[in-house]
Amino acid sequence: MISSNLSSFIPPLAEKLTEETSTDLIRKIQQTPLETSLSSTPVKTTYVQGGEGELPILLLHGFDSSLMEFRRLFPKLSSVTETIALDFLGFGLTDRVPEIAITPDTIKTHLYAFWQQFIQRPMVLLGASMGGAVAIDFTLTYPETVAKLVLLDSAGFAGGPAMGKLMIPPLDRLAAGFLSNTKVRQKISENAYYDRTFASEDALICSMLHLTHPNWSKALISFTKSGGYNFLSQRIKEITQPSLILWGEQDKILGTKDAQRFKDTIADSQLVWIPESGHVPHLEKPNLTREAIENFLL
Repeated sequence: MISSNLSSFIPPLAEKLTEETSTDLIRKIQQTPLETSLSSTPVKTTYVQGGEGELPILLLHGFDSSLMEFRRLFPKLSSVTETIALDFLGFGLTDRVPEIAITPDTIKTHLYAFWQQFIQRPMVLLGASMGGAVAIDFTLTYPETVAKLVLLDSAGFAGGPAMGKLMIPPLDRLAAGFLSNTKVRQKISENAYYDRTFASEDALICSMLHLTHPNWSKALISFTKSGGYNFLSQRIKEITQPSLILWGEQDKILGTKDAQRFKDTIADSQLVWIPESGHVPHLEKPNLTREAIENFLL
């Protein structure tokens, strides 16, 4: 367990983390008041940053997750180049400003503000699961900011959150409550892995840290009602950046068919399968994931 004091914006639940990669990353998280065009109130945005290199890599997490899902990959990539992991708008420990709706457009606007203020040069953009859809949308809108694209078991062809049909009051509150249930989150965690021993208590804590934010359920409902990234599938062919598609061979969340579909649709792309891995190869096979990314950066 973490014995030293954590930053005030880190939920007390983090004190129960035990795995070294988790405790190391939670101590590195920073929060900055990010100025955006979305509100006169700056958005307190959480991120981690480390390493050095001319070509930075920005990591975007999945749905109802946080940058903590990169706890095993971040230290490996930051030994290769400058690496940043971000909690994008409405997710993770980034603040949820009540007057800002959480939609693909506001997520993209917030992300661009972060790039303008903290990166300011072409980058490698890596998106995992829903983060892949965020990355695709951002790349298509701001192509000058993205030198290369990495899609890790990515959404984009897959539809939006299945819970969207339940987001009618009072079912929206019930649906959000369902996702906050410890047993439900443990089951989701188990299904994400090929080797279910990775679905440890530490992993569960990492997946629940952001649930303590007072506007967590409102932001989740707002995003789900927006329809998510259902509009992307017909535009993926417009990506011109060199792209790496990484996919767990045993992904039970999104399946495996979309991996080849991304490869066939993006002109300048390569597909690398991660063996003995489910939906989160960056957690199950961080060494193989880093190796594939490092080779792609050469």
